[in-house]
Amino acid sequence: MSLKISHNFDAGAIEVLSLADPQDIRLRLRADNAADFRQWFHFRLLDAAGQRIRMVFENAAAAAYPDGWPGYRCVASYDRRNWFRVPGTRYEDGQLVVEHTPDRNSIYYAYFEPYSYERHLDLLGRVEMSPFAQVDSLGATVEGRDLDRVVVGRAAPARRPVWIIARQHPGETMAEWFVEGLLERLLDAADPVARRVRERAVLHIVPNMNPDGAVRGNLRTNAAGRNLNREWREPDPVHSPEVFLVREEMEKTGCALFLDIHGDETLPYVFFSTAEEVPGFTEVTARQQARLVAALAAASPDFQTEHGYERGRFGEELLTLASKWVAHRFGCVSLTLEMPFKDNANLPDGQTGWNGQRSKRLGGAMLNAILAHLEGADA
Repeated sequence: MSLKISHNFDAGAIEVLSLADPQDIRLRLRADNAADFRQWFHFRLLDAAGQRIRMVFENAAAAAYPDGWPGYRCVASYDRRNWFRVPGTRYEDGQLVVEHTPDRNSIYYAYFEPYSYERHLDLLGRVEMSPFAQVDSLGATVEGRDLDRVVVGRAAPARRPVWIIARQHPGETMAEWFVEGLLERLLDAADPVARRVRERAVLHIVPNMNPDGAVRGNLRTNAAGRNLNREWREPDPVHSPEVFLVREEMEKTGCALFLDIHGDETLPYVFFSTAEEVPGFTEVTARQQARLVAALAAASPDFQTEHGYERGRFGEELLTLASKWVAHRFGCVSLTLEMPFKDNANLPDGQTGWNGQRSKRLGGAMLNAILAHLEGADA
């Protein structure tokens, strides 16, 4: 039987040039639907069981972050639940090469472990059944999907508003895995840290800021081609309604802590992008930020502070980014969390690299850091 590749499913993305030779499958990374960003891929290969295949992504050098390829390993799964890294992945001569011998006829390959829209809806369903939470919609995305929000806790004078958003960049699926882990722990009636957080805060959580881009298999933009994490200074209600709607709601609730959850293509570490460069950043905020950072480091050995972004990286774009705009507008601790697409170089796992489950564990650990921040603010 001849080989087949399909990608007409949730978050599917690839361009197939040639399948004639299993040892020379020629592919191209597909761009976002309305912008020239490319790096995400997700496709199904059929009828290759027992054959050694060699897949060449010809335009890997034209990816949004070509520096992310060295040291990267493709992920694969037979059942779409258990994903593993493909050791025979390398970057050479501007091309990404993946060599593998599938054990079964049907196998999925992806840039990172996907987080489907169906799983997103299932997560919301589980959350809605919790006595501690409710789900609502802040409005509609460009293509008319719900922009879902989870609210944990009821507003009261002593409870601080905490905002957590994820997947502004839809290809950064580790971000929604993180939120799933955070919510599972936060809604656990037997967890004392979760209980104390619920007593001290109202949490507004947007698990997926960019459902249109996620379903389309985009790396970085929404259906209108907008990079949502560059829209926060002046969001367009037509072309970036996702940011416009969240910002509008934040103005109503206020914000005492903001976390924006992301993934980084290049750096093999978990780290924060902090807010020292933001105009108006104070010594009080610096102490509060340091307390939260230290608490996460104590809660999770996966997190570290040695490696991260260089100061000045964002230049004039600074206040177009979510966490920087929020820090400036509300004068609160406001951080971007980055997780790797590769592996955590400090705690590597040869089988899975960084994956969904590790992202979930980090999401759970974040509750310790949130509680440290809330208790520190009360002191």
